[in-house]
Amino acid sequence: MKKQMWIIASLVVVIVLGAFLIANNVGTEEADNEEAPNIKKLVEDISTGKETPESASINATQLIVTDKGNQTTTYDLPEKEFFLSIAPYVEQTHPCAIHSLTGCQGEMKNKKFIVTIHDSEGNTLMKDAEMKAGSNGFMDFWLARDKSYLIRVVHDGKVAETQLSTYEEDNTCITTMQLS
Repeated sequence: MKKQMWIIASLVVVIVLGAFLIANNVGTEEADNEEAPNIKKLVEDISTGKETPESASINATQLIVTDKGNQTTTYDLPEKEFFLSIAPYVEQTHPCAIHSLTGCQGEMKNKKFIVTIHDSEGNTLMKDAEMKAGSNGFMDFWLARDKSYLIRVVHDGKVAETQLSTYEEDNTCITTMQLS
């Protein structure tokens, strides 16, 4: 009888201790997440010049930032979102696949565009939204991963339309949308 009581008491202690450790670990993970940088905000701050690292590029899965001291930090992008930067143009463009937040320059700096985005299922994500390209000539978007989109950009009566996708092998820098 005493042996059974010890076994039961030991099990209760293990269960209570396990629950405590699990609860404590969950709190630690949440605290770690709170301390992690807001990647979207960091990308925006670099794109707009609020943050000025030596260099920063963004591929389908990571943001790679090199500071003035030449130290490189890599940040994982959100699991369900894909970063896409588009530089519509009329006359001048450059070939690009991985967007450089600190180096890529588009032709149409600080210009306003009307943007419409539809996904392949027919959902309208953005309809005739007025957007302004940054001082680098690019407009930045966060779209759902692993989907295809039809993107239409209008400026001064000229239109560019293309199909893009957001799979891991896809480009983050779109410099092929010529307005005509």
